[in-house]
Amino acid sequence: MAMDAPQRTAAKLVGVVVLMGGLAWASVPFYDWFCRVTGFGGVTGVATVASDEILDQTITIRFDASRTRDMPWEFKPMQREMTLRIGETGLAFYEAYNPTDRHVAGQATYNVTPYAAGGFFDKLDCFCFTEQVLAPGERVQMPVSFFVDPEIVEDRNGKFVHTITLSYTFYEIDLPEGYAALEPEAGTKLN
Repeated sequence: MAMDAPQRTAAKLVGVVVLMGGLAWASVPFYDWFCRVTGFGGVTGVATVASDEILDQTITIRFDASRTRDMPWEFKPMQREMTLRIGETGLAFYEAYNPTDRHVAGQATYNVTPYAAGGFFDKLDCFCFTEQVLAPGERVQMPVSFFVDPEIVEDRNGKFVHTITLSYTFYEIDLPEGYAALEPEAGTKLN
């Protein structure tokens, strides 16, 4: 049986709504993947060893934190900025707090600005490399260790960078297997 024009229009509209919802749901992880693959948007490098060269020239690193609208955590940098010599390893901390009565899993996306500095900002270790799960009421300090590659002073655009802002955005993800069993059943009160 063929659909008439109003039914076809309604079916097309439902399809568009489903497609748009799917794209909105996947936008944060897809953007993160796209930036890591292409280097777009100030994505940082990952290093396995610290820089073997430390310059006398300094650079200021600023720290920024945000979260998506549906992420229930509180999230902030423990310090607003630090000044390091180029090549020197820095250690900064971010704090996350789960004020809910349930376990919440999160993943952080990140970038640096100006974008020209992204290729010279190397992380040695970071909470953003793995998903984070916070228990109800849990507060944690999460470290990031990094350095600015001394090659930045030779780069045509990088040599003019004196301040780099490292930004993280946390978004909620599905709980890993095993955590669902820790969640209270509906109507159960936590002590």
